[in-house]
Amino acid sequence: MVSNLEYYKVFYHVARLGSLTLAAQALSISQPAVSQSLRQLEQQLGISLFYRVAKGVRLTKEGETLYEYVSRGYEQLEMGEQRLRRMRDLEAGEIRIGASDMTLQYYLLPYLERFHEEYPEIKVIVTNAPTPDTLGLLEQGKIDFGVVSTPFEPGERVRTVPVRELEDIFVAGRRFIACKNRMLDLQELRRLPMIFLEENTSTRRFMDEFLKKSGICILPEFELATSGMIVQFALRSLGVGCVVRDFAQKEIDAGRLFELRFNKMIPKRSVCIVHDNRAGLSTAARALFEIIGLEGK
Repeated sequence: MVSNLEYYKVFYHVARLGSLTLAAQALSISQPAVSQSLRQLEQQLGISLFYRVAKGVRLTKEGETLYEYVSRGYEQLEMGEQRLRRMRDLEAGEIRIGASDMTLQYYLLPYLERFHEEYPEIKVIVTNAPTPDTLGLLEQGKIDFGVVSTPFEPGERVRTVPVRELEDIFVAGRRFIACKNRMLDLQELRRLPMIFLEENTSTRRFMDEFLKKSGICILPEFELATSGMIVQFALRSLGVGCVVRDFAQKEIDAGRLFELRFNKMIPKRSVCIVHDNRAGLSTAARALFEIIGLEGK
């Protein structure tokens, strides 16, 4: 068992420099302290590691064998310290983030752009996944934090910080023009072909629960993986699409889609940042939080 790593540190420097005096200078200790450390190490190992020469010391055969191992370990430690310093100074490192299409595009992306401009050496890894999958990645420790949308059950370990409101709407194209500028009852959705996200999303779960409270059960004509595709299907009048407003606003403003109005308001939701309460954030993640405005949260 290694009893004193300090002895090996002294051994490494003496072997590398071939001089007790130079090793003492490199370590900022006295030459007698260097000699004492070497004697202690040789006594513990029961073998001579150096012999004296005219201009210093040289390794014995046994010392050369030990140095092969010690030098690799010591240099690895130095590389590790250098890597940590670079991470501390935001010159290296990575951030792992989980986010859905919606939270990435309409919330996180501008902050990532600014972060990359300020810290170009930091690697950013974004796992694109719906809210339930992102929460699973956080629980498994595979991401530093997630950007998700309500509703969800965060669990005891998860800290949740709301950062932006979301508004769910229904949009349609020219085939459904008869619905435009009318105040509709939610029950009328039953007679319309609907386009929803897949069931493993917080958006779909939210809308299903909201409609269920009004006694409405929707069996969508189309179930799609992304909100962007819902907008494309709605533009082709394949049905009435249920999307977060951000995805459809451009098409609404251009008059290519219109928003359906109902006599019952759809509650707003939130984009939230979630991270593990018990796991400390890396230096890089804290720097991104500072840009987002979440320092200390």
